[in-house]
Amino acid sequence: MQILIEQLQQAFAWTPDWAVSLVVLALAFVIGVLIQRVVFRVLTRLTENRDLFWRSLVQRTYRPLRLAILTWTLSIGTTIAPLSDRATGLMRHALLLCFVILLGWMARTALHIWVTVYLRRFKLDAEDNLLARKHVTQSRIMERVAATGIIALTISAVLMSFPAVRQYGVSLLASAGVAGIVLGLALQPMLKNLFAGLQLAITQPIRIDDALIVEGEFGHVEEITSTYVVVKLWDWRRLVLPLNYFIEKPFQNWTREGAALIGTVMVYLDYSVPVATLREKTEEIVKAAPLWDGKVFNLAVTDLKDQVMEIRILVSATSAGKTFDLRCHVREKLMEYIQQSYPDALPRLRIRQAEKIGAREAVEA
Repeated sequence: MQILIEQLQQAFAWTPDWAVSLVVLALAFVIGVLIQRVVFRVLTRLTENRDLFWRSLVQRTYRPLRLAILTWTLSIGTTIAPLSDRATGLMRHALLLCFVILLGWMARTALHIWVTVYLRRFKLDAEDNLLARKHVTQSRIMERVAATGIIALTISAVLMSFPAVRQYGVSLLASAGVAGIVLGLALQPMLKNLFAGLQLAITQPIRIDDALIVEGEFGHVEEITSTYVVVKLWDWRRLVLPLNYFIEKPFQNWTREGAALIGTVMVYLDYSVPVATLREKTEEIVKAAPLWDGKVFNLAVTDLKDQVMEIRILVSATSAGKTFDLRCHVREKLMEYIQQSYPDALPRLRIRQAEKIGAREAVEA
């Protein structure tokens, strides 16, 4: 190395130091680009028959690899170039920052690739996707939390490389000083959502694709980020809620332990309708429906009101959407049957006696 430096100094003895330094750094940059291309091709060949994780890692780290090799070659160029002490210090500091950013970049990329490959074995579009929703939710939340931690550590390492910021960072880590307290209070909402995300990933009150009743709206969990949850409503609107909402406030989760649900159909009929016959016909309608999962059917008179009786029908289906459609199907077919077979059983206001009295008074008049 010393011989190479002396030869370069003799070759460029007639030129200013800044020109020599510029040429050396340019050569280091070009050599770094060439080395990166060769190394990338070699790694691509080596991982052709390996697992998907390694192939994806090589493809996704093309730019980080270039940054790593350029950092290495430029550091050698900085040593060779006849730079002043101040310029050398600035270059080494810049290369140190590139190295720190490189580590964070590669860690974030590797984390994303691992999560993506891991989640390939789970299908959210399956009929029974409870296990898939569980793993997808945990993995996505933990990935975002880990990514936030990686970014925070990278930024902290970059800032700590400056002497002034290093002292400030130490005071923050020690929880000392008014500035640290003010910053902690300012970051309280973000930290609150961060810990809420960890709690959601562990306890899982909600998962991706869960069917919810929240704020009086029905929808499915479409996305869970590190700070908020997106619920896709039945009419394609999006309801965005902070993570801590699902820790602090009550809501309905229709798919907490499974997607199957029991639906209720309420019918109000006259006392004259034969309940046993109605039960047989309703059971026939339900069994003929392709949406019914064959588990739950029940028809019972649940209340007697002053003019009608209340009949409750319970049916089950494999998902919330199918349960809703099955309820509508039962209502339509049952009303069609009652209209044809027992039209007098439909609720009506009985004023026959009043009509007779009115007719008699009209005749007498």
